[in-house]
Amino acid sequence: MEIDIGQIGRQEKYKLLIGSVVPRPIAWVSSISRDEVVNVAPFSYFNVACIDPMMVSVAVARKPGSVPKDTSRNIQETGQFVINMVDVHNVEAVNQSSADYPPEISEAEAIGLTLIPSKAVKVPRIGESRIHFECKLHQVVTLGEPAASDLIIGEVVYVHIDDELYFDGKIDVDKYAPVSRMAGHSYAKIGEMFDRPRPVYEKKE
Repeated sequence: MEIDIGQIGRQEKYKLLIGSVVPRPIAWVSSISRDEVVNVAPFSYFNVACIDPMMVSVAVARKPGSVPKDTSRNIQETGQFVINMVDVHNVEAVNQSSADYPPEISEAEAIGLTLIPSKAVKVPRIGESRIHFECKLHQVVTLGEPAASDLIIGEVVYVHIDDELYFDGKIDVDKYAPVSRMAGHSYAKIGEMFDRPRPVYEKKE
C-alpha cells in the first residue's frame, strides 16, 4: 500500500495518523479563563519535549474556521496550565471531560472533579489524577495555513507524584497503571514490557 498524502482528505489523514502512531500518552489539561472558569480537557497529541529545561508539548487542534479551543485560548491568555496524567482510575472521568462543553461551563464542576491548589501556578490540579505537571507557557507554534493546530510547549516548574507511585527516584509503572489512546474510541493499558539495553558503539581499530 502506497499513499500520496496530497490525494486523500482530512478524515483519511486523521485515521492514518491515529491508527499508526499508537499508543499515545494522554495529557489531561486543566486551564483557567480570564473569567476564572476552570477548563479540563484531554489531548493525546502529547509528549516530552526537553529535559533541561524540563518541557512538554501538547498539540491542540483548532475547531472549524481556525477557531482556537478553550484550552489553547486560556493558556495563551494566562500563560499557565497543569497536565494531570491519566490512569485506569480516572480514565472514565477523562473521557467525560472530552465532551464539547461551552466556554462558560467548567468541565470540572459539571463532572464533579476535585480541584486542588497548585504550588507555582494559579491553575488548579485535578485531585483524581496522581501525577501533575505544573507548567508555564514557553512557546506556541501555530501549524497550518489557515491555522489548524496550536502546538503548545510548556516548561514544567513543579511536579506532584503520589507517594505510593514514587520509589528510589523512579515511578512504579505497575502501580501507576497509565492509560494511553489508540484509534477510534479505544484506550489501552500497559501490556507486556521487555528490556533491551542500549548498545555501545565500539570503534574498530
